[in-house]
Amino acid sequence: MESFKSSQVSNWSVYGIPAFQDNYLWAIVHEPSKACMVVDPGCAKSVQAFMDAKGYHLAGILVTHHHMDHVGGIDALLRLTGKDIPVYGPATGRVPQVNRPVREGDTVDVHCLVARVVEVPGHTSDHLAYLIELKETMQSDAVWMFPGDTLFSGGCGRLFEGSAEQMHTSLQKLGQFPAQTQVYCAHEYTESNLRFARAYAPELQALVLREQEVKEIRSRGLSTIPTTLEIERLSNLFLNAKSAEELKSIRTAKDNF
Repeated sequence: MESFKSSQVSNWSVYGIPAFQDNYLWAIVHEPSKACMVVDPGCAKSVQAFMDAKGYHLAGILVTHHHMDHVGGIDALLRLTGKDIPVYGPATGRVPQVNRPVREGDTVDVHCLVARVVEVPGHTSDHLAYLIELKETMQSDAVWMFPGDTLFSGGCGRLFEGSAEQMHTSLQKLGQFPAQTQVYCAHEYTESNLRFARAYAPELQALVLREQEVKEIRSRGLSTIPTTLEIERLSNLFLNAKSAEELKSIRTAKDNF
């Protein structure tokens, strides 16, 4: 799959850059200036090819967590630009290229848009998400969410470092935003997530309809991402878990599926 434009509001666009087997690297572009902010650039070659093809230039990097498929391309991109590019990420020091450490409640300037930093531990202990509320566009419910590996379409990240309690709290934090929030998660896992969900909760009609929709989208070679919080509230067992205990039970079943 080639890179694709997934959203555009006024002067800003979001592009998906496929990488590896199922990753999406997200590029937030200010079209008039051609400035490009990349989220979790695990593959420098994929990002550079995208920017070269579109005539964009790297203006900054947003990091959600330290796993190599999210940070492995940072060094090469910084060498290619030869400039002091801001790299925002967890303030724990686990991503050495981060030169703008951020924490819960901090904000990041993304081409005159404001990205709010939200701490969402669970997948890792210091995982971050970035949320851009597009109030400048007069669309008060327009939000772009970049949750890394915390929230997936139909799923959530594995609990490599954090607890079920942390993941439940993190998903509840992300789930509070408006229904039409665009969720730019980092992997194309939707089909496998829904296959599990259908087996776990076969009585839920919303899962049947969502799985049919996703199969049709994927049959045309298209991405199922971004999803929306409205869709996830109907079809994501993890987001809808009523307690940490319920989430842990679902997560254990998924890990063994």
